[in-house]
Amino acid sequence: MEDHQKKITQKSDSSIDFGAIWAAIKKYKKLYYKTLGIALVLALIIGFSLPKTYKCKILLAPETGGGSSSLSGLASLASSFGVNLGSGSQGGDAIKPDVYPDLMRSVDFKTSLFPIKVKKKEDKKTMTYYDYLKYEWRVPWWEDCFGLRAPKPKKDTLVNTFELTGEQARIADLAIENVQCKIDKKTGLITIEVKAQDAYVAALLADSVRNRLQDFITNYRTKKARYDLDYALKLNKQAKKDYERARLLYSEYVDANQEIYLLSAMQKQNDLENEMQLQYNNYTATSAQVLAAQAKVQETTPSFATIQSATVPLGPSSPKRDVIVVVCLFLAALGTTIYVLSKEKQLKPLLGLA
Repeated sequence: MEDHQKKITQKSDSSIDFGAIWAAIKKYKKLYYKTLGIALVLALIIGFSLPKTYKCKILLAPETGGGSSSLSGLASLASSFGVNLGSGSQGGDAIKPDVYPDLMRSVDFKTSLFPIKVKKKEDKKTMTYYDYLKYEWRVPWWEDCFGLRAPKPKKDTLVNTFELTGEQARIADLAIENVQCKIDKKTGLITIEVKAQDAYVAALLADSVRNRLQDFITNYRTKKARYDLDYALKLNKQAKKDYERARLLYSEYVDANQEIYLLSAMQKQNDLENEMQLQYNNYTATSAQVLAAQAKVQETTPSFATIQSATVPLGPSSPKRDVIVVVCLFLAALGTTIYVLSKEKQLKPLLGLA
């Protein structure tokens, strides 16, 4: 009986008394005024210390089979030399759109953004994106006060992707933080999102990044095909020289021996003629190889359709000062409430603790 009475007493002690909780909160209302006031001031300081950033988006759609028409024309021309270029399938592409975001995070791509020319709308002179991030990019005051920002070197050095300096690595990371690439696997659309602390710079940078990404992807995917094309052109050039030399020797020999009917002279003429024909066949074959290599370059060249082009954003995307104020006030109210309930011994019943 006594145990049962103790359980009832413990249960009544651990029950939530909302009236007592509300009374405790009202008792410390001055404390709430102070903490919420301080939280509001801190929220405003944080919100106005963060520099404004502007966001610009570009939507691209990678087109498959973009070089089919040009490829068919080259294929028909090459077929006249007896060379089959195939169906022009792109199934062996070196890189797919799914890996574009990873490619943009590479050191080569990040450093390729450095020489992009940008400027504010009111400025007359342009600057490189590297200089913009180094000299124009603003940070909150606490980063400079507490040494969170890396010191700047006195002299710039050339960019060596094999061994970046500390400053170059910092700016490269900052650049890729402001340039994002996302792939929608359902639609296949490519979204390029660029952030800057000036609306005009954001639009200029977004358009430049689009061109830079297309050039980067094109060079990456066509590297092997362009190497094969250069090799085919080299062989074709040498074959043309050999053919012209053989043709010259044949012509000079025929002109010099028109009135000679010796068997040895006729045999020599036939040998020169056969050599000229052999070099001509080699020149024709290498010409067909050049056409095939050109078709391969066209086949592997990606094509993009711009769905949404770069436009100057009308307003900043961050900081969201209203959200900062709400979060700070909520945290201040929550912390004050926990302190009040703990002091008035109402926190354990509220948490369901004995």
